[in-house]
Amino acid sequence: MSERWPPRRLAMLEAMGVPLRLPRMQAEVPQQAAAPPAAPGLGVRPVEAPVTAAAAPARAAPVAAEPATPRTAAPVRPAEPAVAPPRPAADARPVQSARPGPVAPPEATADGRRILGVESMDWPALREAVAGCRACGLCESRRQTVFGVGNERAEWMLVGEAPGEQEDRLGEPFVGKAGQLLDNMLRSIGLTRSEAEPARQVYIANVLKCRPPANRNPQPQEVLQCEPFLKRQVELVSPRLILAMGRFAVQSLLGSQEPIGRLRGRVHQYHGVPVIVTYHPAYLLRNPLDKARAWEDLCLAAAQRESGGGATSAP
Repeated sequence: MSERWPPRRLAMLEAMGVPLRLPRMQAEVPQQAAAPPAAPGLGVRPVEAPVTAAAAPARAAPVAAEPATPRTAAPVRPAEPAVAPPRPAADARPVQSARPGPVAPPEATADGRRILGVESMDWPALREAVAGCRACGLCESRRQTVFGVGNERAEWMLVGEAPGEQEDRLGEPFVGKAGQLLDNMLRSIGLTRSEAEPARQVYIANVLKCRPPANRNPQPQEVLQCEPFLKRQVELVSPRLILAMGRFAVQSLLGSQEPIGRLRGRVHQYHGVPVIVTYHPAYLLRNPLDKARAWEDLCLAAAQRESGGGATSAP
């Protein structure tokens, strides 16, 4: 057949890549050319184009399905904040339950305001501790504390009950008429709270350092809170004899509920220090007939002091 085609026709076929073969081979060419009827005369390339075009729609189908699946699932995420809020609330419960524990321990409320370390204080520290004490309700009504007066190394120590109105105003124990009577009693046995040699001086302190309202009787809890202060005063003075004046002074030092009338006339002990029991000067002002008995108590104290012995009884 190639021999029948004109040369120009043959040149065009060669330029298009159509091989010129014998008639037997040319019979096979129509079968190869008939395979790609959809693509015009580009051999293998027209076949690749339909394959690429066919693959593109196959890929486009999953791409269209992918955005639909996650985006429809996205609205499920706002449900997580609905679950999240209970978590902080549950986490906050231990924090709230932990706070009240250390704030109000019931065991510490009774003596929680008592000043610690009193047993090792010197005189300046003890005075400061008494002045700033708020261990009981008496601190709310007092004008000032009544610490004590006299020679801090005296051989005699006098212990009264509680400050009165004038003591609260002046800050000293045994002032007013009761104080005048006490001075006369001390003078009768050669003692004073004024300037003198230590053997004739006394140190005076009270069981309570604050005045009870309306001069009422001291309450047991108030006496208990003030007890460390009095005990430390006795240790610092280190007297050779203590004169306990009044029911509450006797009860605090001796730990006894016996009335003074049954405790008089004997020598008791307070941490190794002899104790003589007598009436309070304020009581003697109201009951002058008992002044004779108080005089007997002073004579017993003077005799005990001079002899350094005598019959004693434990508190």
